[in-house]
Amino acid sequence: MLNPGSPVPLYHQLADILLEKIRSGEYPAGARIQSEHDLAETYGIGRPTARQATDLLVRKNILVRKRGSGTFVTEQHQEIDLFSLGGTISSFREKGIMLETSIIHGIRLTDVSEDMENPFSRTRAYYLSRLSRVSGKPVLIEDIYLHPALFSGIERFDLEGRSLSRIVAEKFYLTPVRGHQNFRIGFPDKGRAGMLSVAETTPILVVKRFLHFPQTENGVYAELYCRTDRFVFSQTIGGIQNGS
Repeated sequence: MLNPGSPVPLYHQLADILLEKIRSGEYPAGARIQSEHDLAETYGIGRPTARQATDLLVRKNILVRKRGSGTFVTEQHQEIDLFSLGGTISSFREKGIMLETSIIHGIRLTDVSEDMENPFSRTRAYYLSRLSRVSGKPVLIEDIYLHPALFSGIERFDLEGRSLSRIVAEKFYLTPVRGHQNFRIGFPDKGRAGMLSVAETTPILVVKRFLHFPQTENGVYAELYCRTDRFVFSQTIGGIQNGS
């Protein structure tokens, strides 16, 4: 049920409940959900609050309203995951190799040191670092910076083993609309070399990624440090595939 004492707005809580029912199959594609009047009665809220919840899911193209018939679950299509390696390392996916991701530094609001490329340089941003492995072997480190206002409160979510893109989409109702990334060959510092199990003299692929949202440019900035001695990386953004 809904928690009036939570800092999360009631309409947002209701949208989360409906989304979970859709994900679990309780409301399959094409199913009609409860009317806003029935939702309001079921959850003890006003009809405008129920309307706000369904409006959020309609804007996400998860629900669709049909005049005179009600509100229905749309057919869900596979989306490009711009935050997670899942779906972006094509060679692993095609071979059915599982990617395991663990948190190096838990997400927190931090002061960002001076860096000409980092759009959050000399300001504050949420920071997260994670390491991905394939068959127990480290392949990638991601240092991720998130806009402090756009993602306010994200530190309350447990990100261990979870898709950041799904949390951003389902809890914040945000989806990147554009992105670009720069590629170069670099060498890891001592810390990253240890985590990637390579020597500091080993060349690695360094990717600087910028993701833009309707609300703001550079909502997310990420630095990726990728081993390329064993694996081939590819990343698709906006239908354009970049490979290395």
